[in-house]
Amino acid sequence: MAALQTPSPFAGTARRFAPRLRYLLLPTTMSLSSSIVSSRSRDGDGEQPLLPHSSLEIAGARRGLLAGFDSLRRPYRAFPVFASNRHVETIFAAFTRSLPTVAFRRECLRTPDDGAVALDWVSGDDRALPGDAPVLILLPGLTGGSQDTYVRHMLLRARSKGWRVVVFNSRGCANSPVTTAKFYSASFTGDLRQVVDHVLTRYPQSNIYAAGWSLGANILVRYLGEETDKCSLSGAVSMCNPFNLVIADEDFHKGFNNIYDRALANSLRAIFKKHALLFEGLDGEYDIPKAANAKTVRDFDEGLTRVSFGFRSVDDYYSNSSSSDSIKNVSIPLLCIQVKLPVLYTALADLETTAI
Repeated sequence: MAALQTPSPFAGTARRFAPRLRYLLLPTTMSLSSSIVSSRSRDGDGEQPLLPHSSLEIAGARRGLLAGFDSLRRPYRAFPVFASNRHVETIFAAFTRSLPTVAFRRECLRTPDDGAVALDWVSGDDRALPGDAPVLILLPGLTGGSQDTYVRHMLLRARSKGWRVVVFNSRGCANSPVTTAKFYSASFTGDLRQVVDHVLTRYPQSNIYAAGWSLGANILVRYLGEETDKCSLSGAVSMCNPFNLVIADEDFHKGFNNIYDRALANSLRAIFKKHALLFEGLDGEYDIPKAANAKTVRDFDEGLTRVSFGFRSVDDYYSNSSSSDSIKNVSIPLLCIQVKLPVLYTALADLETTAI
């Protein structure tokens, strides 16, 4: 006998958010010849029935909804020669990708703990775009900001589609002001929550979306999980999310990955150096010399980050800051884009039915 099908717990929430996704889904609906998405997901010996496109059933959206995007069905074509090795491709892109010229208008927000974050809006968009244009909040990776090439290329692509874009620069990143003895962490979502509320207040007629890379993606997914069905965003994208920070930390210390670890540690030290006086003479478990001379991200987190945010140890910080525990509570459409690597299989094993 065919197994009984258990309705997805995300189906009702997805239907509630369907009207807010019409702007995103218009190209998809136009490309589909029918209102029925040809999507099947096996459960035991039975099959789920075809899902109506308008339902946005999350369990079937990974195969059904995304099947409407032609670009996702095309094979990946790696860059010749340089893509023969993932490290070569990464380094090649880092040194050769163009840096588009973008004129920004900076807005600084004061946080409840007297800290500050910087929002970089594209100059002139207030006049050039309608008040109800969709807004995209970009969350760069660790130490990243509006000065990075990958952020600017994403920004320009979104703007070419008529979107309003703002880059959320975390404390100390992209010369964002640091006014207290605290930067930011993988677990802290307070600043993002304030940014989302601020953008919603400024553009109440717009659908608001967010996209994050790496650590920014981890923070974004944690925020979505905390907000659950109260989340005001209409959709989100997580790219290259570490998901499990314990595994990510272990992987950082293997082989060529040590190069990336040291590069990020250098960036953290540079940010710290600009604001070192704020951390002078702190009481408690701070190890300021270790953070100031960190050779690895773990050194910096052990000396400074985990203490600032009240964790007993760096391992406690990593194990309790991973977004793999938060994603099951996400109630808005979420697209997760990951590299297909064995190290990610454990972290992603339970995510396929909850992420579009």
